[in-house]
Amino acid sequence: MKTSYAITVAAFVMGAGAALAEVESTDPIKLTLHDWTGQLITTNIMAAILEEAGYNVELVQADYLAQFPGLESGDLHVAMELWATTAADAMNASLATGNTVSFGETGMQAKEEWWYPIYMKEQCPGLPDWKALNDCAELFATPETAPKGRYLGGPVTWGGYDEERIAALGLNYEVIHAGTDAAMFAELESAYQRKDPILLWIYAPHWAPIKYEGEWVEFPAYTPECYTDPAAGENPAAAYDCGKPTGGIFKAGWAGLADKWPGAAKAITAFQLTNEDMGSMVGKVDVDGMSIDDVVDEWMTANEAVWTTWIQ
Repeated sequence: MKTSYAITVAAFVMGAGAALAEVESTDPIKLTLHDWTGQLITTNIMAAILEEAGYNVELVQADYLAQFPGLESGDLHVAMELWATTAADAMNASLATGNTVSFGETGMQAKEEWWYPIYMKEQCPGLPDWKALNDCAELFATPETAPKGRYLGGPVTWGGYDEERIAALGLNYEVIHAGTDAAMFAELESAYQRKDPILLWIYAPHWAPIKYEGEWVEFPAYTPECYTDPAAGENPAAAYDCGKPTGGIFKAGWAGLADKWPGAAKAITAFQLTNEDMGSMVGKVDVDGMSIDDVVDEWMTANEAVWTTWIQ
C-alpha cells in the first residue's frame, strides 16, 4: 500500500532577498509533488515564489489521491493541483473533515477523457460517439487484450473510474494503465507516427491535444448522480455510466497553514496560471527537452511583475 507521503526530494532554503522578520515561521512549508509534468511545474513555480518571499520550502513526493491524510494531519501542507475531473471526491471528503481548506482555483480548466487520433475516424466512422467503440473493439485490440479493445489509461494513482465506466456501459475493452505520464505520451507519439490504432487518456491543459490532431470520445454527459445513483444514467444497474466531469484545478492544503504562515497562504491563494501558459510550459519540457528548473526560471523572469504582487 502506498503511504500518503514519501521522502523529501528537494528543499529550498531562505531567499537571499527577503528579510527574516517578514517570515512568520522558519519551519518548512511542504508542497506535494506528483507524477505529471504540469503539476511539477506548478509546484516548483509556487516553491520559487515562496522562496523569494523568504520562506523555507520542501517539495515532497506524494501519491495524488492518497496524500490527503498527510494534508489533514499537517505532515504535508499544500497540494497545488487537484483536478475536478479526478480528485473531486477525495478532495471534498478531505475538506469535509475541517482539517484541510481550499485555497481556490489555479485559473486552469481541466478536461480528461478517452481520446483517439483523427486518422482512426476513417476506420471507425461512428466516432466520436461512445456507442461506436464496441464496433471497433478489435481494431483497438492488442495481443494482450484481444479480442477486447485496449484503452491506455493513466497511471493507477490518477483514479478516473475507467474500469467502472467500461463495466457500466458494457464496453468490450480492457484498461491497460501506463506506468508513467511520460510512457503514456511516448506510446502516443510512436503510434501517431506509424498511424497505428490507439485509444488513450488525454488531458488538458497539455501540449498533446495541441500537437496531435484527434478527438475526445463523447460519452453520456457527466452528472454527479451518474457517479452515485445507478438509476440516473444509461445503465440502471451501475454507476459511472457517463463521461468524466470537467472543471477547475484547485489548490488545497492543511487548515493550519494560514495561521502559521499567513503570508504564504495569501500567495498560494493568489496564484494563477492559464491553460495556454501551462500547455506551453509542459511542451517545453516534454517536447523541447528543457529542464523543469529552466522552465520555472524562465516563467519567473517573464512574470516578475505578476508574482511579486502575490507576496507583497
